[in-house]
Amino acid sequence: MAKEKKAEIREFIGVGRRKTAVASVRLRPGTGKCDVNGKKMEEYFPLETQRSTVLSPLKKLQFDGKYDLIVRAKGGGNEAQAIATRLGISRALVDQNEDLRSSLKDWGYLTRDPRKKERKKYGLAGARKRFQFSKR
Repeated sequence: MAKEKKAEIREFIGVGRRKTAVASVRLRPGTGKCDVNGKKMEEYFPLETQRSTVLSPLKKLQFDGKYDLIVRAKGGGNEAQAIATRLGISRALVDQNEDLRSSLKDWGYLTRDPRKKERKKYGLAGARKRFQFSKR
């Protein structure tokens, strides 16, 4: 009995972050199927702008329909998760082919948005907002 060797699927992984959202993207050759947290992308990202944001690196490089995406996103809101997913896809594409780095960098897809929420300070209502001043 000869053991059958299973064909190994070449997979590329990229992690993207924005604000408090983290998205782990697994990119594998396929037909363009996209799963986000076990749901179809249309269910998870209901707005067309969010879906186009996520898939923009693949569309710009004319790779749409050539890769299957498996995305695990957590934290933050829908918009932050969409941008984190875009960064994860871009990083996975660079992992697959280093020659794509310059074009993705020119389009701004490899830039991590560094903005975070500022912490609340003591004696204030928020990070900068003060409590209402009363003269009398």
